Amino acid sequence: MTQVEDKQKRNSNAKSFDKGRESSLLHDIADHVLRKAQALGATQAEVGASSETGLSVTVRMGEAETVEFSRDRGVGVTVYFGTRKGSASTADLETVSVDSATETACAMARFTQEDPAAGLADPDLLASHFPDLDLHHPDPWEAQWAIERALAMEQAGRDTDTRIANSDGASVYRSESVSVYANSHGFRGDGAGTRFGGSCSLVAAQGGHMQRDYYYDSARAMEDLADLSVVGRIAGERAVSRLDSRSVPTARVPVLYTPEMARSLFGHLVAAVSGGNLYRKASFLVDALHQSVFPEFVSIEEKPLERRGFRSTSFDGEGVATRQRHLVHHGELNGYVLASYSARRLNMQSTGNSGGVHNLTVEPGVATQEELIRQMGRGLVVTELIGQGVNIVTGDYSRGAAGYWVENGEIAHPVEGVTVAGNLRQMFADIQAIGSDLDRRANVRTPSVLLGTMMVAGS
Repeated sequence: MTQVEDKQKRNSNAKSFDKGRESSLLHDIADHVLRKAQALGATQAEVGASSETGLSVTVRMGEAETVEFSRDRGVGVTVYFGTRKGSASTADLETVSVDSATETACAMARFTQEDPAAGLADPDLLASHFPDLDLHHPDPWEAQWAIERALAMEQAGRDTDTRIANSDGASVYRSESVSVYANSHGFRGDGAGTRFGGSCSLVAAQGGHMQRDYYYDSARAMEDLADLSVVGRIAGERAVSRLDSRSVPTARVPVLYTPEMARSLFGHLVAAVSGGNLYRKASFLVDALHQSVFPEFVSIEEKPLERRGFRSTSFDGEGVATRQRHLVHHGELNGYVLASYSARRLNMQSTGNSGGVHNLTVEPGVATQEELIRQMGRGLVVTELIGQGVNIVTGDYSRGAAGYWVENGEIAHPVEGVTVAGNLRQMFADIQAIGSDLDRRANVRTPSVLLGTMMVAGS
């Protein structure tokens, strides 16, 4: 079947999402809310409105289990009476409900305490340029086509090896959304986006022991999504490779985080340099701005204007213009992650990060993951992390882990039932190498990361 024939089949009876109509409706609601808030005495106001539709299907062991259509709409209102703030939201876009939410926000603001840091973003920081970031690729395929793709993905995984004994299921989904943000400074911004994805989780068994693993892919456009049969095969291969897992003796050894796991390390960095933790003095990186936190070869860049990026946007949740910047440049912490409120608490300016970072990317190195494994010699490759043993205040880090043990630069056997422990400040400084295998399937994109030594607690 050609790509054109396949698209015709998947779209044959599917109902399209009317982006233009939804966007017009949301703009009208935003304008109405701002007028209403002003009439009620608010000195400043902002509103965010969104509409999203989606379809997801799940199959298991060759049969369809769930088909879910979703349609979500919502309006969030924030008002300020001087420096007193009130917020309310509603999932009902009818005028009476929107008015009620606005009235509730105003009533709340009248009884809250004054807060000098409260208020809309600085007008001088608001976005005025809105480039096309190529985020919207509607492809409204129908449920039956999605079920067939999910079944084929799961079957490809089950056919990978005779030791694939069971399935936790395979899922395929699509979503399309429109959003509008407006405030009483006169800012109006909107956006539309799509997302498609598939995942498969399989169980391998041998000698009375079982192991589970998964794989997935996600993209803004269907044409960028991986062949879902390949996704299934990788899930099967990963599950089989974990058979005969065992613990290892406790030791201090090098540890290699695969891209999916390294993502969490840099997520902890983002938390540590986020405004809320900084002004509360609840971060191990308080006052670390312009200090060397990583080795010189590590650079981390935020890319909000990247085409088809998962978190690409020209403005943040307050209308502040986003910009490409190095959060870490040659090992040095080059900036914080700030929204307007936290920036004022720190006597700084917003960095355009209301709502979080945008396509944070760790600059890849030149070594493949296999080359990093040879470089480490003896140690642990982490492919799964368990638990939440991370203290952002002190940087102390302790998490359950699974993966593969390395001897003489080669994978010796799978590992489970161990704990990796250290301190994030020391771990960041002890990065020995960054791989070339950049994983772009999320908002925080990172390659494999090799750390010099960590405590691996096992048997």
